[in-house]
Amino acid sequence: MNEKPILVFQTDFTYKEGAVCAMYGVVKSVDRSLEIFDGTHEIPRFDTWSASYRLYQSMQFWPKGTIFVSVVDPGVGTSRRACVARTIDGYYVVTPDNGSLTHVKKYIGIAEIREIDEKVNRLQSTLETSIFHGRDLFGYCAARLAGGIISYEEVGSEYPTCEIVAHEIQEPKLEFGKAEGIFEIGDPNFGNLWSNIPVAEFLNNGFQYGDLLNVTICHDHEVVFNNKVPFVKAFGYVKRGETVIYTNELMKISIAVSLGDFCETYRITYGQDWKVILEK
Repeated sequence: MNEKPILVFQTDFTYKEGAVCAMYGVVKSVDRSLEIFDGTHEIPRFDTWSASYRLYQSMQFWPKGTIFVSVVDPGVGTSRRACVARTIDGYYVVTPDNGSLTHVKKYIGIAEIREIDEKVNRLQSTLETSIFHGRDLFGYCAARLAGGIISYEEVGSEYPTCEIVAHEIQEPKLEFGKAEGIFEIGDPNFGNLWSNIPVAEFLNNGFQYGDLLNVTICHDHEVVFNNKVPFVKAFGYVKRGETVIYTNELMKISIAVSLGDFCETYRITYGQDWKVILEK
């Protein structure tokens, strides 16, 4: 039995008004049998870096063939490309080509990318507006693809993967007893920060669970945090309110306050200008 692909949506729309509802209505109008799930609709407004990271965070845990619809689109209605990317391991991403494919391209790999043909794969009843492509273009095209109305080749013209718009990704630096990276993203509900330092490399450079590490955090070269912090497997190994270094769900080194909020406590967040140094 050939099952239709699942649709997973992520946006910066929130649920404060009817945008998400309208997108899902378009999908169901194309094919009522299609399954729709939410990734998140709480991506920070216009933040294509976070959109990119959230795709990378969850994609591998969905069945192969799943179609992700990612709509964080500050350039909606302009000449930026609307596309459908096919990953090397068989997933699809329907998205503006505006940096939202950065982590998928880097860490998963994109085998092929096609620009959506708006003459065919755009909702025709709303042609007078150009500001809601989540509903009129991305949601509609994704539904046609998932429902088997069009093949991937019928999405539109292929273009070279080297032309995909991507943010710069900084690589961590590790040597024995020292690791340096950035905070790539945060866990907004709990106030944790996730670095770009892989735990496998961390452990291979002399660190081990139970170590008390000197942690220095800099923002634009200014030291904003310097303290000794234990490296443990889970939050419960330290007392409530204590800072902890741990391995997050993507096997990256991260920092938190146990049963607290590290970001709020220390007024620290993520981005290319937030550097973290960990030393034995």
